[in-house]
Formats: sequence, C-alpha cells, structure tokens
Amino acid sequence: MTNELFVILLTFTFAVLYRWAFRVLPREQWQIIAAVPKVKTEKGEWHGLNLTFYGFFQATSNTIAVMIAFVLLGSIGVTIKTVLVLTVVLFALCWPASKLIARAVEGKKHTFTIGGALFVGVLTAPWIIEGLNRTLGEVLGERILVIPGLAALAIAYTFGEGLGRLACISFGCCYGKRLDRLPNSVRWIFAKLNFTFSGATKKVSYEGHLEGVRVAPIQAVTAVLLTATGLFGTYLFLKGYFGTALVMTIVVTQIWRFLSETLRADVRGNASVISAYQVMALLMIAYGLFIAFVFSGAPASPQINAGLALMWDPVVLVFCEALWLAVFLITGRSMVTGSVLSFFVHRDRI
Repeated sequence: MTNELFVILLTFTFAVLYRWAFRVLPREQWQIIAAVPKVKTEKGEWHGLNLTFYGFFQATSNTIAVMIAFVLLGSIGVTIKTVLVLTVVLFALCWPASKLIARAVEGKKHTFTIGGALFVGVLTAPWIIEGLNRTLGEVLGERILVIPGLAALAIAYTFGEGLGRLACISFGCCYGKRLDRLPNSVRWIFAKLNFTFSGATKKVSYEGHLEGVRVAPIQAVTAVLLTATGLFGTYLFLKGYFGTALVMTIVVTQIWRFLSETLRADVRGNASVISAYQVMALLMIAYGLFIAFVFSGAPASPQINAGLALMWDPVVLVFCEALWLAVFLITGRSMVTGSVLSFFVHRDRI
C-alpha cells in the first residue's frame, strides 16, 4: 500500500502544479524573476542581467529528477555514494552535450537541447553502469543491477523533462503551431485547450511572431504525458517490473518526441522532412529495446521506505541544493534578453 500511496501523492502534487502553471506561465510577468545590475551607464542607469523562471524550472526539474533517481535506486539497495557517482558522471556528459548538439543542429550558441542530452545519456548510461561495476564496484562495495538501474534513470528523466516543460512555457520556447495552421483533424483538439503568450521578450514572440495568437499547447501536452508515463513507470518499478518500466518509458517518451515535432513551430534545424531530434528519437527506441534484450533482468524487491529514507541524509540534501543552484546559474542567466535599471529614493519616506 505504501507504493500506491507514494504514486498517488506524486500524482496529486503534479496535478495541482500543472493546473496553476498552464494558466499563468504564458503571461508576460512570468518570464523574468529578477534583474541584477551589472554595468552603470553615463546616464546613471544600469545594464542588468536577467534571471529567468526558465532557469528556476530547469533547476527544479533537474533536482526533482535526481531525487526520484535517489528514491528508486535506494529502494533496491543502491547506496548514496554510488548514486552520487552515477549522477555526477551522467551530468558531466549530458550537460555539455545538450549545448554542443543544439549548436550543431540548430546553429545556436545560447541554447540547450534536452533531446540531445537524453540521446547521449541513453547511449552511455548502460556502459557507465557497467564501467562503475567493473572499476569502482570493489571500492564502493556494491554493483548496480543494469536493467533496474536504467529503469530508475529513465523514469527520473521522464519526470524531469515533463516538469522541465514549465520552463519552456515561461520563456515561450518549444512553442506549438498556431491553431489556424493546424489540420482540421488536430485543430479541434486544441480549440479550447491552447496557449496565448504575451510579452515581446518571449521566444514565441521575437522568433515566431506569435504573441497574442492561439497556439497548440505542445509544452503542456508534453508535461502531462511524460509525467503520467513517469508515474506509471514508477508503479511498475516498485512492483518489480524493471524491464517493462524501462522499455515503456523510452518508447512512450520518444514516440511522443517524434510526433510532437510535427506540431512545433520553433526552429528545429534545417531539416525539410524530419528533424535531427526525430532521428535521435527513433534511434533511442531501437537502442532501448536492444539494451533491454542484451542485459538480462534481475530479481529485486523494491522497498520505497528505504528509498525515501535516503532523502533525509544531509549529504543528499546538500547535493540536491548545490545541484539546483548550479543548474539555475547555468540556465537562469538570460543571454538573449537584457534590461535597463534605474534606482531612486522615496523622499517622502525619509
């Protein structure tokens, strides 16, 4: 019953969050959290560095994904030190890859791609786990079961990307096509459920010229679908169906990534038929099925209480806080928007 209660509580939390976020984040005031003065001009004003809700939600989604990984891996007996090593190695590979692949595909220096980061993560994760088992296994005193370990990581990613789409809504990126440009077979679905973005500094406005236009809420659909997939994957994992959880999360998320690209209006490279990200999605499905076939499953009885207990450890808490801050500082400093600040004294309050 504890397993079911954990999934139910997660479901309720995400439902409340998404109901709020889908209503308010397309608004102009939900893009910039703060502006930090940097350089003073001759006029006495300051050029500011904008800190964004994009960074806030990216940091939060990454941190929650890591927390989910800690809980699921901890539930099958993986220790804190092993999860830490695995997490650090994956982040060290995937974060640079997210920027390099975005530059190669989209030709942009100041952007990231979750699809590219995932592609690198899926390719390398099985071999990272095997490498850790062969090299640090003796030092750490344990081995990570490959299929359960991959399933936990896949589920954590699914939650992370689902929640991370709130960052896209707040910044107006990854935006959908305008409703009047969609086929009739699809348009009716979004007749009442759509986004209308406001704010000239949102990407949907300055790149897509779609401010005030009803567009397909592709970020919201992705958030709901991936979160639901993560919840179902978590349930399967806690019931011991590791292979099923792994294959299901990879197949569902990547099929949707392929399909969702057809509903997006933002620039996705120079592909005329399918984008590089769609190709990556298809390759990840095939590769995920290959990994599930090559690495045999192993019996284990997840204990959710053991996983949740890890979250009270001071090392885990400090690590998650440091991770949040690091991701926020990387993704939250806007490179494509600026600000001009001025300060004054309220004379009547002196």
